Amino acid sequence: MSTDATVSAAPGRLGDPDLTIGTDPRADPRMVAVFAAFGIDGPADGAPLGPDAPREELLGFVEAVEVGFEGLFTALAQDAPAVDGVREELITITGEGGHEIRLHVHRPEGVEGPLPCLYQVHGGGMVMLATEGPLYTHWRRRLAAAGTVVVGVEYRNGGGALGSHPFPSGLDDCATGLRWVHAHLGELGGSHVVVTGDSGGANLSLALALKAKREGWADEIAGVYAQSPYILGSWADVPAELPSLRENDQYWLNVSLFPVLAAVYDPDGAHADDPTCWPYAAGVADVEGLPPHAITVNELDPLRDEGLAYHRLLLRAGVSSVGRINPGLCHVGEILFPAALPDVYAAAVRDVTGFARSLA
Repeated sequence: MSTDATVSAAPGRLGDPDLTIGTDPRADPRMVAVFAAFGIDGPADGAPLGPDAPREELLGFVEAVEVGFEGLFTALAQDAPAVDGVREELITITGEGGHEIRLHVHRPEGVEGPLPCLYQVHGGGMVMLATEGPLYTHWRRRLAAAGTVVVGVEYRNGGGALGSHPFPSGLDDCATGLRWVHAHLGELGGSHVVVTGDSGGANLSLALALKAKREGWADEIAGVYAQSPYILGSWADVPAELPSLRENDQYWLNVSLFPVLAAVYDPDGAHADDPTCWPYAAGVADVEGLPPHAITVNELDPLRDEGLAYHRLLLRAGVSSVGRINPGLCHVGEILFPAALPDVYAAAVRDVTGFARSLA
């Protein structure tokens, strides 16, 4: 029996409301050291406004949050090891409304093809951040160096610098880009397309498969790899099967942020029951017949349990799905720390690229 006074029968803040990501004994100490260096190892700040605030105030808040996250992600990417042997190209296509959609293509040099193609969708709650950010650029380079063609899509966000474009604008852009990639696999050097994304990008990745099934083009997606999906959509009455929203609240992310981001993406909750907006709303009939999935979640993430719930839904529907929990990590922690947690980062690269190769 443990004599450690910090260990409770209930994990995280369920057992001790004063725990932080910096003091939780489950936390990877290397991750804690990075957070401490930035002064964010304590309780995460709550949102200063609620989802019912005027839209202009919501958009202004998202713009401020985006600056903070982009600054942190840029700093985290600064010490990442250089990636050699990858060619990069920017392709611009036209969306249905006549707007531009930028596709960032990364290919390994000197590798015989065709290769699996990873269609990468960045995170940010569907309302902020950018494919062109240094952390996501490094992630795509590492995936490409491991022997895949990687295409990062720059879609219209619900808010921030690339907003304001509520649902379904971003999803439509992702679908347009994905279908273009599938139609041009030969010239890209790809064999098949696997959609992958983290957080809000995982929402969009799962939603793309649901949208593709609904519209009859699901065969263009060979698989989906979703990391730390943000898919619930409503936090007024947290489901009992999602205890991580209480257990890990204020661990780098404050749960009060989620309904604010959701109000920007889906104003007035108009699409709360639409699985292509909030995949947690999906039922067995929505997911039956989908291509293979991999769902990864992190132990210290408030969003952990919604990803696990979606994995279990896929299994109930007879869809091939692999679930994985990364111990000791925060939300999307496997891709945040390429320098401080190189072994964790390398394992994530192997997992994503290995999943893609397994579907050839």
